Amino acid sequence: QVQLVESGGGLVQAGGSLRLSCAASGIIFSTNIMGWYRQTPGAQRELVATITSGGSTNYADFVKGRFTISRDNAKNTVHLQMNSLKPEDTAVYYCRIIVGSRWWWGQGTQVTVSS
Repeated sequence: QVQLVESGGGLVQAGGSLRLSCAASGIIFSTNIMGWYRQTPGAQRELVATITSGGSTNYADFVKGRFTISRDNAKNTVHLQMNSLKPEDTAVYYCRIIVGSRWWWGQGTQVTVSS
């Protein structure tokens, strides 16, 4: 069983920054994809950014140039540096790990950006 624990959410003013972290534990194969998704009430969960164990990244258009995803393979952690935050970035942010055909979600961390 894989467990993901997120941290780093909170309240920030527009234009500010936050750094989210996610630590994975359990049986984790070296080849995997880790990523961040977000969800607002009544909306579907949407992709924010992903990163493979080899370091290849993928970003949603609405965060390009503002957010940076990174990972530490030795510690099975993934980070999301969020800069120039906007009120529309307010959401619950979820960490996800994909290993082969299986995936697991974290419990989510709230990010609130005030105007």
